[in-house]
Parts: sequence; structure tokens; C-alpha cells
Amino acid sequence: MEKKIVKDIMFLRQKSTPAAKGDMQTAIDLIDTLRANADICVGLAANMIGIKKNIIIVQTSFAPVVMINPVIIAHSDESYEAEEGCLSLEGTRKTTRWNNIEVEYSDMKFKRQKRTYSGFSAQIIQHEIDHCKGIII
Repeated sequence: MEKKIVKDIMFLRQKSTPAAKGDMQTAIDLIDTLRANADICVGLAANMIGIKKNIIIVQTSFAPVVMINPVIIAHSDESYEAEEGCLSLEGTRKTTRWNNIEVEYSDMKFKRQKRTYSGFSAQIIQHEIDHCKGIII
């Protein structure tokens, strides 16, 4: 079900907790909410729809990817300055992102995955993982 985007900064600054198999409805709601905002959105974290769980969705060049309990386990030394927007915030802000990251997460079947991402996909993942940590651009 499509959910309303949370704009309460105090709520967004709170750290999310690990997700479990019982949180799959949140993952489905993230898919529906991303689809409903596809023209202006490339990623969401669960706290952006009011659920403080470590679940994100990222629109990669191929398809949306849901990541449950994602963790960046490695990153390149190279970084760059990016200007990002967020559905939960007005305008854009500058931030620093790594060029390449390796992420470990569970997929929708709770199977552990490990993938490497670069460029814009890596940037989106970093933004959404920051949300889970209560970090706002």
C-alpha cells in the first residue's frame, strides 16, 4: 500500500532497528510507495514511510531492489561531492559519497546477498542507509 512520506525531522533522526521476517509488509509498502513516486524518487528508507526498520528500496538501472538490514562492508577510497534531494526534505543539499561500495543485505526471501555497486546506484544506497542510521543530508 502506498504510504505518506514522513517529513518530521525529529522522527527521521532516530535510528532504525533491525528488520525481521515479520516486517515484510513494510518492504511491500516501500515498493508501492516508490512506484507511486517513480517520477520524482529513486530510493526510500522505511523511516520515510513512518516505520523505524532497517529496510530500503533502491531503483537501480535494472529494477527496484529491496534491501533488508543493509550494511556497507567495503568502499572505495575515492569519493566525490554530490548534491542530493530527498522526498522528506525541501530542496537539495551537498554531501560526500564513495564511488564504489559493497553491500551485504537480505533480499525479500531473507536470503543473504552481497553485491557491489558504483556510480548513481551506490549514491542512492548510501543515502538510504544513512536514513536508517538517522543521518539526514
